[in-house]
Amino acid sequence: MAWWQGIDTVVAANIILLVPLVLTGHPGTKYGISFPVLARSSFGIRGAHVPTSLSALVGCGWYGIESWIGGHMLTISSRLSTSEFWSLFFPSLTANWATIALNIPDFTRFAKTQKDQIIGQACLRIFMGAFTFVGLAVTSSTQVIFGHVISNPIQLLGQIGGFTTIVLAILGISLATMTTNIAANVVPPANALVNLSPSNFTFRRGAVFTALLCIAFQPWRLLKSSESFIYTWLVGYSALLGSIFSIVLADYYLIRQAKLSLEDLYSSSPDGAYYYSGGFNLAAMVALVIGILPVIPGFLQKVGILSPVSDAFVVIYNNAWFFSFFSAGLLYWILASLTI
Repeated sequence: MAWWQGIDTVVAANIILLVPLVLTGHPGTKYGISFPVLARSSFGIRGAHVPTSLSALVGCGWYGIESWIGGHMLTISSRLSTSEFWSLFFPSLTANWATIALNIPDFTRFAKTQKDQIIGQACLRIFMGAFTFVGLAVTSSTQVIFGHVISNPIQLLGQIGGFTTIVLAILGISLATMTTNIAANVVPPANALVNLSPSNFTFRRGAVFTALLCIAFQPWRLLKSSESFIYTWLVGYSALLGSIFSIVLADYYLIRQAKLSLEDLYSSSPDGAYYYSGGFNLAAMVALVIGILPVIPGFLQKVGILSPVSDAFVVIYNNAWFFSFFSAGLLYWILASLTI
């Protein structure tokens, strides 16, 4: 992409995701609950372990990636045709903040009012566009200065400065990691682990385990090419997140009209409102599976397991988040309306 196309993609993604961020953040602020607790309402007291574990794995992967990744392309022109750009735009669109949009109650539960969480998230969209511009400008300038693109900030530091410059830059990178990467990608998996086994995991232990698990994702391999990073990692997991996201929203807004029983959310009693069938809400489980299934053929082709599949499956896979979001959410709404 050209520099303006990259910025437009990030800004558009942030504007679009502002709506689901605010919607998912509402129960966090209203009830003071994290995402693993919120998921109990739709998936069941025990069934909530399924979506929280899936989102936790994604968080671990992102923690590894953002610990490894640098910035990306102002003077470099786009190498994409119009059709190629749009085929890349939508997969890239769902990659931005799709994970944190699901787990935003982990953070909004500390907001004092709904107004606070809405204003905070709206302002962040503006800064995301500004940060993207800086990353693109710096990385693209390396093409002009050094004759080739240097996207890794550590490698760039080795090219541009003396001891003082390097020390200051490393301090800045360390601060960015602590304030952004750790906050966004460690908190959700740590909360999920605590929810999975409160007797074995504290938040601190969950955070340490997340840091160790992120190595298993081998981020250096995911980042080896845009093909493996965008079309395998980002698009692949977006199908999971889209389904979970829509089920949680449909349950909270359409089925329960934003009314939850805090007592039952923390109760494993068979008489609890969210115990369902043995602690699992079968309607949510069925909707989750159905929302993911049509994406699988395209994913298997992408990783080389299947021979070429029909164009319909390719289109579904490239728009996995949108497809799974609408299909799983609609199916859950129908099933839950009949059973709850």
